[in-house]
Amino acid sequence: MSLYLRILSYLRPYLPVFLLSAAATTIFAALDAYSFALLIPFLRTLFADVDAEGMQAAEAGGQETGTEPTELAAEDGLLELLLDGTVGRLVDLSAPPDQAIQGIILFLLAIFLVKNVFDFLRNYLVAWIEQAVTRDLRNEVYAHLVDLDLVFFGRTRMGQIISRLTHDVEQLRTLVTKELARIISSVLEMAAFFTLMLLISWQLTLAAVIILPGVFAIWGPLLRRVRRGDRTILNLAGEVNSHIQETLSGIRLVKASAAEGHERERFRRLTWAYFKAFIRTERFRALSHPITETVGALGTVVILWYGTRLVLTGGVLSGEEFIAFLALSMKLYSPVKYLGKLPAIIQPGLVASERVFEFLDAPVEIRDRPEARPFPGVHEEIAFDDVWFHYRPGEPVLRDINFVAPAGSVTALVGPSGAGKTTLVDLIGRFYEVTEGRILIDGNDIREFSLQSLRDHLGIVSQETVLFHDTVRSNIAYGIDEVSDEAVRAAARAAYADGFVERLPQGYDTVVGERGTQLSGGQRQRIAIARAILRDPPILILDEATSALDSEAEQLVQQAMERLLVGRTVFVIAHRLSTVQQADQILVMEEGRIVQRGTHAELLAGGGVYRRLHDLQFQDGGAVHASGSAGAGARAAPEG
Repeated sequence: MSLYLRILSYLRPYLPVFLLSAAATTIFAALDAYSFALLIPFLRTLFADVDAEGMQAAEAGGQETGTEPTELAAEDGLLELLLDGTVGRLVDLSAPPDQAIQGIILFLLAIFLVKNVFDFLRNYLVAWIEQAVTRDLRNEVYAHLVDLDLVFFGRTRMGQIISRLTHDVEQLRTLVTKELARIISSVLEMAAFFTLMLLISWQLTLAAVIILPGVFAIWGPLLRRVRRGDRTILNLAGEVNSHIQETLSGIRLVKASAAEGHERERFRRLTWAYFKAFIRTERFRALSHPITETVGALGTVVILWYGTRLVLTGGVLSGEEFIAFLALSMKLYSPVKYLGKLPAIIQPGLVASERVFEFLDAPVEIRDRPEARPFPGVHEEIAFDDVWFHYRPGEPVLRDINFVAPAGSVTALVGPSGAGKTTLVDLIGRFYEVTEGRILIDGNDIREFSLQSLRDHLGIVSQETVLFHDTVRSNIAYGIDEVSDEAVRAAARAAYADGFVERLPQGYDTVVGERGTQLSGGQRQRIAIARAILRDPPILILDEATSALDSEAEQLVQQAMERLLVGRTVFVIAHRLSTVQQADQILVMEEGRIVQRGTHAELLAGGGVYRRLHDLQFQDGGAVHASGSAGAGARAAPEG
């Protein structure tokens, strides 16, 4: 029940519009049923066998009383009163049959016109609510997703995230609005048709509804299979999306490895699994139509058999009333059949809602403390005090990390891949929370500062530059609400990017393409440096920032970094030791621990891991010579 209430809660902001739609639906259903009740006076007039003497008597009677003879039958029942008070007042039923029939037809046409006005109104309002709910759902899911921590994205495939944000939200939207509107419409139509059927003949109505419980009872054994199947289908749809996203992201590797056939086969296996799951589930869902059709046919047979007995033998029902009842019963079975199939129809929406709510309920583990204050910057030092961290309990990634980085200094992190270097600097921005220990800035635990203010003072330039499908100006000013064009240009000039940007087709208004594909690697990196310069962060992290560039591009990027480093506390992650020789301190990491620390000269003299890494990289004189020349400018331009 809580799931249904949560789903319906998305309608709360639009309750007035929804109630207006429900009112339009109610009027539509009433007029729809009433249009079938008009068959009674129509057929009665059409087949009336009234002689001239009877007509004259009726006319004389009308003249004597001063009223029109609007009685439609001998019985003065509720249905007759309804018809007498509506069509009987607007149409002269005592006129000759052709004139009376013409009046009934025109009245029926007017009813259809009014009915369709309300039909349009209800459909339009439902469509309006649908799109409003879809917008709200997507905004809520997206807003929560960007608030989630990196741990969540590390354990969730990107294709699954995209699938739930698009396909699953669409399914949930359909359930909240479209299907709910159909449910209300079906219930109201059933009520209207059922009421008129009771007014015509309660005996025949009772016979018609005897078989209805069977329609709603047939889905018990199948419903669990359909629900499990729908969850499998949605999960596999996410896997298909993930595979497409991974393949397109790594298409260069696919081509270089001549792995097109391998990827096609992997994709075929996924689509085959999706196909089998879909067909298996749809087999059970497809049973709804023939079963409900069969039950409906049985109901029609009962009505035909019992109704003819009431007309021919009982004298309880007239022929025109029986035909009207039969037409109403045919209309009644349409909403009944829909409601009978409803458990299967709504299963995809229910499963999708569970998957969407799983994301919405995923906790944001890194939050501001109630007393969090703005981050004032670094004035003395950044210290790691006995820091431990693990992604999964019992599997530490960082162990017993202790060091101090004085304000304005350059600290280099080196070591083999998987040593924990990137994880260590990620803790500074609280992208992950330390498991044990503290990170102190000027003696204050970084958890005492608000997340936004801390990250506003943090700049990151990494090997894989992130650019969005937007203009150069927007990419440089990313994350800054208000900034002048001159400030953007000044940052670009400081990053040696202004020259190539001005040569682009639209200059700073040029769209760089998805992931910056319209730019070279060196150009993308200089845009990223310009972004960092514009932010003017007191803490700067360079994560292998030049390792993927050629020599010419690397030289330009290093010149840009020379300006970026001035006056900042810098952490440099590098595999090439030539880029960190002038760092104030070098931390050598292995298996999540700091195994050595010191300057370049001290570490070379001390041997150990650093000396081994150095000797592997510089095995001949030429390499050593290159190391020396590169090291001369390393303080000014270390590699990220």
